[in-house]
Amino acid sequence: MVDDRQLERWFCEEVLPLEASLTRYLRRNWRTAEQIMDIRQDIYEAALTGGRQELPTNTPGYVFTIARNILVNRAKRERIVQFEHYADMESVDQGVDLSATDRHLDARDALRRAQEGIERLPPRCREVVRLRKIEGLSTREAAARMGVGIDTIERQLVLGIRAMADAMLGGAGKIRRGGAAGTGKARRQ
Repeated sequence: MVDDRQLERWFCEEVLPLEASLTRYLRRNWRTAEQIMDIRQDIYEAALTGGRQELPTNTPGYVFTIARNILVNRAKRERIVQFEHYADMESVDQGVDLSATDRHLDARDALRRAQEGIERLPPRCREVVRLRKIEGLSTREAAARMGVGIDTIERQLVLGIRAMADAMLGGAGKIRRGGAAGTGKARRQ
């Protein structure tokens, strides 16, 4: 059994530095962007629970294995497992052991798909995604720069990210609106 101080040190020094790559992994492998933070917390909780028994020797492999298992379990629970979705998770599971060349090629392919997804977006939506996700502006900063309301930025970002994810997974990458599709206000970009 690992004492709390040692567990906390391990978590802060070895698990938390993986947060950026873990978040990218989750975004690549889970369709619902709103659930990413919750899934990441579930991963942290599982890592801490397992780490109480014995600290792993390969922390990245341990954390990403937990992430993969949680994604697979959630997908089964939600009954949304699609062949492409599951196949992507299987290939990324091996990503810890990929050679540098394979990782480079995978990253270039993902970047190409992301660029194609962005290019398919309507102009306003494309600008919102660029400002928020590429330039890293806050919602408030993006709204001020574009001269629109915060609600507009949030709505356009959700629509844009969903369309990009669809395009990156082989879909048409079209903007799909919910119940407001028939109103003039929802049609404006």
